[in-house]
Amino acid sequence: MPSNTNTKILATIGPATASSQILSKLIDAGADAFRFNFSHGTHDEHKARFDVVRELSKQKNRHISIVADMQGPKLRVGTFEKGRITLKKGQTFILDLDSKAGDETRVNLPHPEIFSAVKAQDKLLLNDGKIVLQVQSKDKTHITTKVLVAGELSDHKGVNLPNITLPISALTPKDKEDLQFALDLGVDWISLSFVQKAQDVKDAKKLINGKALIISKLEKPSAIAELDEIISLSDAIMVARGDLGVECPIQEVPVLQKKIISACRRHAKPVIVATQMLESMINAPTPTRAEVSDVATAVYDMADTVMLSAETAVGSYPVETVEMMHHIIEQVERDTHFIQNTVNNESHLCELESLGITYAAKELSEVLPHVAAIVTFTNSGFTTFSMAKERPNLPIIALTLHKEVADRMGIVWGVRAVSDPEVFKNFDRIEAIASNHVKKLGYGKKGDYIIITAGYPFGQTLMTNLLHTVKIK
Repeated sequence: MPSNTNTKILATIGPATASSQILSKLIDAGADAFRFNFSHGTHDEHKARFDVVRELSKQKNRHISIVADMQGPKLRVGTFEKGRITLKKGQTFILDLDSKAGDETRVNLPHPEIFSAVKAQDKLLLNDGKIVLQVQSKDKTHITTKVLVAGELSDHKGVNLPNITLPISALTPKDKEDLQFALDLGVDWISLSFVQKAQDVKDAKKLINGKALIISKLEKPSAIAELDEIISLSDAIMVARGDLGVECPIQEVPVLQKKIISACRRHAKPVIVATQMLESMINAPTPTRAEVSDVATAVYDMADTVMLSAETAVGSYPVETVEMMHHIIEQVERDTHFIQNTVNNESHLCELESLGITYAAKELSEVLPHVAAIVTFTNSGFTTFSMAKERPNLPIIALTLHKEVADRMGIVWGVRAVSDPEVFKNFDRIEAIASNHVKKLGYGKKGDYIIITAGYPFGQTLMTNLLHTVKIK
C-alpha cells in the first residue's frame, strides 16, 4: 500500500532500537529514515545497524534513508575534586587551562580557542544554560567571570557561547574519522554539527566529495546571520532546537524555526525540525498536549521531516512514539486547509528555469482532472527536490537510475522513490515507464493523468526543462 502521509519521520537508532525486530516495527509504524548518532556507539555497532536497515529496506521494498550525524566540537569544562560544586550568585569563578581538578573557585576549560575569542561582558552558558557566567577579565590562560545565574555544576558539563564565533572547524579529528567510516559504509546523508558559518559547509563538502549529501544543523546564532548562503551550499537543513534554544533567547526559537523553514522552501532544500518533539514519551506511553501541538505546527509549517532523538534511541516506547508522530502527521494532512493555507501566503518568483517548470507542474495538477501523481525523472535528485518545494496535493514519484539517489529521498516531503535501470535508456518510453510505476504503487488507474517533469537530454544534472502529461492506458 502507498504511504498516506507526506511529512517524513526521521528516528534515531540507539540501544532501545538496535535490533532487527524493533527497527522493522519502526518502519512499519511510519519511520522513513534513521539517524545514526556518532556522539555515541562504536563503529562496529553502527556497521551492524547499517546492515540491518539496508536488509530491511530490501525486504520491505522501501528506500529508507540513513543519516550519519557527526558529533562536532563539544565544549566542556573539566573535572572537580568532589565531582560537583555549587556556584553562588555574584561570586567570582575562574576558567583556566590548568588540567588539575577544580573546586568552588575554578575549573579547567580545555579549549584555548575560547580564551582568544571571548571579551569582557560576554556571557558563557554552562550545563544547557542552567548556569550563566559573565566575563570580567581574561588573559591567555585565565577567564575571570562573575556568576549571574547560580546552580550546581558537575564534571564535563557543556559550555555554550552565544553570539561568539569560535576559530574552530565544525569537524574535529574524531569527526573526520567518523566521516570517512560513514562514507565507506555508504550512508545517504552526513549531518554536520556546530555549523557557525558558510565556510564550514564548504570545508565539509571538500571532504565528502559528493559521496553523500550534507545536512547542516543550525544551532548557532552566527549561522543564522549567514542563513541563505549556508542553505545554498547545503543539501538539506536541520533546525537543531536543542543548542539553538540555549544559544538564543528561548522565545526566539519558534520564530527562527519558521524563518528557516521558509528560507529552505525558497531554496528548494529539505528541512528537518528536531529536538524534544515528543520528549515525554521517553518514559510515558502518551505525549503531552503541547508536544502534539509542536509536531503539528512543524507539519503545518511544511517541514519536510520531523525528527525523534532520545525518544527512539533510549526511550521505553520507541514504536509507540513513531506511531504517535505518524498519527499526528496524518491528522494534520487530512485538514482540508492544510495545503491551501500555506500556498496562499507564498511568493512564486522563480529564479531558475527548473523551479518554473516544477511550479507549472503543480499549477497544472490543480486544473487538470483526475491527476493521479506527479512523476519526476531525476539523475541527481535536483528535479525531485524542486518538485517537492511546491508541496503539491498529490504523490510525487521519483524515478531514478541510481539506488543511492532513491535512498536519499526518505527525508524529502511527499516523495516515493523508485530506482529502475530502464529509466534513462529511451526517451520514447518515459510515458510507459511512468504509467507502470504509478499503477504498481497503487496511485493511479486507466484513464487517470500523470504529470511528468524531467531534464532533457537525459543524464544531465541540475536541470529540469521538460513538463509533459500522459493519460494512463
